[in-house]
Amino acid sequence: MGTYAAVVLAGGAARRMGGLDKPALPVGGRPMRDRVLAAVADATPRVLVGAADAVPAGVRVVREDPPGGGPVAAAAAGLALLDTDVTLVALLAADLPLLTRAAIGDLLHHLDRTTPDTGSAGGRTDPAPPVRGDLAAPLIRDGLAEPPARDGLAAPSARDGLAEPSARDDLAAPSARDGLAEPPARDGLAGGERRPDGACFVDGDGRRQSLCGVWRVTALRAAVDRLAVERGGSLSGAPVRALLAGLVVSEVAWSGEGPPPWFDCDTDEDVRRAEEWAR
Repeated sequence: MGTYAAVVLAGGAARRMGGLDKPALPVGGRPMRDRVLAAVADATPRVLVGAADAVPAGVRVVREDPPGGGPVAAAAAGLALLDTDVTLVALLAADLPLLTRAAIGDLLHHLDRTTPDTGSAGGRTDPAPPVRGDLAAPLIRDGLAEPPARDGLAAPSARDGLAEPSARDDLAAPSARDGLAEPPARDGLAGGERRPDGACFVDGDGRRQSLCGVWRVTALRAAVDRLAVERGGSLSGAPVRALLAGLVVSEVAWSGEGPPPWFDCDTDEDVRRAEEWAR
């Protein structure tokens, strides 16, 4: 799909871990945020949103407004640094130490589908016929098992608050507003079908890992503008679910080798499990 940018969100409060700088915690000998940035080493530009003493060469750093304002405010700050010719962006949490370039490639390929298996942020649609076989990861449907655990480790739980039925305490936000209308259908697809606005991984229970996804920049910018108007100009504390409401999302089940790339570290136990997988 050509070039893409990456925005990595590293501004959470990590209250479950005593307020530590969670993205700086090492997994496999490297800070989690550096592992995420390495997974998108070919992205141009790479933007880290949050406080950071040191980052890899070439990474731009910016703070959300206000600092600690949550993932939507951080996403807006990162998007503001992208040039107008950037069309795709990986929007990622900084606590995904198992993320790989292969996983990002899976999302990019899945987004490059003319007739997507999609659902809006408010629900799913029936699947379209299979396309591009080996490039398209299958959708999770009800009743399918979680990806197999490795080395006797149980499959990880969903990311609270980003997959949203419940809010992560470091990215906590109010519930999404009801009644947000979908944008009109886009030109160029038969029957008025919209191409997907983004693709993100889902866990074994079919819950979206929204901050482990790739998105069309125009769609995200329009969503930021719409949400800012709805909230009276402030994005502080806004939930990711409200940002993505009305967008068409391709839901991607991880089918590659290795641990699930969407596994995030919210607790000390999560970090220990990531260490086991990273060996």
